[in-house]
Amino acid sequence: MERKIRVLIAKPGLDGHDRGAKVIARALRDAGMEVIYTGLRQTSEMIVNAAVQEDVDAIGLSVLSGAHMHYFREIRTMLSERKAADILLFGGGIIPDEDIPKLEQLGVNGLFTPGTSTQDVVAFLEQAVPARWEKMSF
Repeated sequence: MERKIRVLIAKPGLDGHDRGAKVIARALRDAGMEVIYTGLRQTSEMIVNAAVQEDVDAIGLSVLSGAHMHYFREIRTMLSERKAADILLFGGGIIPDEDIPKLEQLGVNGLFTPGTSTQDVVAFLEQAVPARWEKMSF
């Protein structure tokens, strides 16, 4: 039996707009992935705890509040502290072009800005997660 890709979709902070996160969650589910959606107003600690407990392959953050640098940095740090740095971290939302290279340097594996098709996100995970599995021993 082929292993399903497990993805946690999260909305960190006080941003109450989750339509985009729900659209991505549904697209990933429709592509055959197991999706855990944490809901609104999650702290970084809540997101990392859920990711570790659910043994996910990837975490997707939806950030529209302008706090993307803070949340991606904090979650990447917490994943390292929990010895879970191998979990892919990706996300989308309102992210200025000049911040994308900074986020990539922090270890964000994929960034998707408004207008990106859901199929691009699916394709990213279908390529990146099996590459992650090859590096791990089960």
